[in-house]
Amino acid sequence: MSTSRIRVLVVDDSAVVRKLISEALAADPEIEVVGTAVDPYAARDQIVALKPDVLTLDLEMPRMDGLTFLRILMEQRPLPVVVLSSLTRTGSDQALEALRLGAVDVLGKPEGSYSFGDLGPQLVAKVKAAAIARLRPVSSASPVSPIPPVERLPNSGGTAGPWQRATNGGSRSLILLGASTGGTEALRDVLTRMPGNLPPIAIVQHIPALFSRAFADRLDHLCAFRVREAQDGDLLEPGLALVAPGNFHLLVSRQGGQFRARVIDGPPVWHQRPAVDLLFKSAVDAGAGPQVIAGVLTGMGKDGAEGLLRLRERGAATFAQDEASSVVYGMPRAAWENGGAQRQVSLDRIPEYICHQLETTGASHATSARASP
Repeated sequence: MSTSRIRVLVVDDSAVVRKLISEALAADPEIEVVGTAVDPYAARDQIVALKPDVLTLDLEMPRMDGLTFLRILMEQRPLPVVVLSSLTRTGSDQALEALRLGAVDVLGKPEGSYSFGDLGPQLVAKVKAAAIARLRPVSSASPVSPIPPVERLPNSGGTAGPWQRATNGGSRSLILLGASTGGTEALRDVLTRMPGNLPPIAIVQHIPALFSRAFADRLDHLCAFRVREAQDGDLLEPGLALVAPGNFHLLVSRQGGQFRARVIDGPPVWHQRPAVDLLFKSAVDAGAGPQVIAGVLTGMGKDGAEGLLRLRERGAATFAQDEASSVVYGMPRAAWENGGAQRQVSLDRIPEYICHQLETTGASHATSARASP
């Protein structure tokens, strides 16, 4: 990224919101708000005249809605976009569609307030991440075809695969994944290409509160296994993936021979709640190291690197998404450079990597050499 300030165009039909966004961004010396636009037609002219580095985009606007504008923008003049969406179910669904269409990140709009409050620093961080993001090609933003109906494992479990042979031994019986900027689409790409007979999965995606349930529901519709937002005390069972609720930490604990989810409040870690590091470290504390496959996907910052290293030291199979396929190569870089990741894996190879590790005992990986396939 250039040493010059990040040039931002704010697109929103509300004069109050435009002012709030502009003030929040202008408070950071590395960002310059070069203009505002009341609707997509005005934004089109401003983009040509001002050549912004990043757009913030409202989705509910007159004359042309934000999703239609985003689709046209990504086809004709791709730019990093941070979407601001209402904290409703409809707003959440629209925000996820915006991410599918190529938006880099999403932030919930404050309601009934004339101040961004704590959202100001979050917006600044998302704009900075967007400025260095690698945009996905338009062709990859096409809708995902739902997987044909498959027989999902019943809630009581069942024969899920060779990893169930030893719940207390070296067989891999727990998958942990963490992601941030670009992660909703990266996780979709990975999980929709995985079989239904998997051991339990726990996922931390940095995502605003209320959007996480829509994200989990979307994955549940597309995946060959069940996906839902985690609740405190949930049993981590085969054929089930649990997504951390936005604004809550997700941990795993062991009760007898089973793993359960813990959903807790608490201070942010690496400015994030949920935090990937807390999920990974909780698995270490639960004595699950040799049973774990854990990976850090695309995202800004360092969250997950420390926890991944602790897992690797306890015999887990660990990986980080490679730079070429990451929207933002921040979290994966940190996990690779600190030694937490045994391998760097391209996004399209991650399902294959995970499935291969499920057939490999933890003991054989405790001292494995690092490699990048």
